[in-house]
Amino acid sequence: MKIQVLGTGCAKCSELSTRTEAALKQLNLEVTVEKVSDIREIMAFGVMSTPALVVDGKVCFAGRVPNVDELAKIIAS
Repeated sequence: MKIQVLGTGCAKCSELSTRTEAALKQLNLEVTVEKVSDIREIMAFGVMSTPALVVDGKVCFAGRVPNVDELAKIIAS
């Protein structure tokens, strides 16, 4: 599994990284979360609003920071 947090380094992007790590811990998964901050790479995913979460190459959402439980559901599906 590959998980990427897309964002330029703002507070919301950092919060998404933190919550994603918590969701992975809740699911008992050891997955490295890659932080993508290069605007060209972010745009290559078609994302125009950050933060965004990408799981195995698929953009799951963009422009918001879900709670830990919602993130766990997204990652598990």
